[in-house]
Amino acid sequence: MYSSVTRDIKVSVQPVFLDEQSDPDSHRYVWAYRVVIENQSPKTVQLLNRYWRITDSRGSTQEVRGSGVVGEQPVLASGESFNYTSGAPLATPSGFMVGTYEMTDMDGNRFDIEIPAFSLDSPHSQRTVN
Repeated sequence: MYSSVTRDIKVSVQPVFLDEQSDPDSHRYVWAYRVVIENQSPKTVQLLNRYWRITDSRGSTQEVRGSGVVGEQPVLASGESFNYTSGAPLATPSGFMVGTYEMTDMDGNRFDIEIPAFSLDSPHSQRTVN
């Protein structure tokens, strides 16, 4: 599990390689990742937007931006959490992801929180630290 805390909001990520959806002969490697966002601050916050930078083992980078996560813009009161699962395909057997969530508090103050960098490693690759 990878975790980071920004402005008392904790983001934890657990990636899992999906062998049944991957096809190494076709250079397709797929991961699911489960994200838990925990509001440890005293303020209610809302997730507005996401930004991901996905890098494969050849250094190819893809950027993904969008509204919310999995079709939602969750509101989290103090002490609440939200979790979701999504996925990412790569053309190489390893890589990494990192990103940010744009948040707002109920006073209209917008700020970014970090999504920790996490490694995507398949059993089809040599074990390396990304």
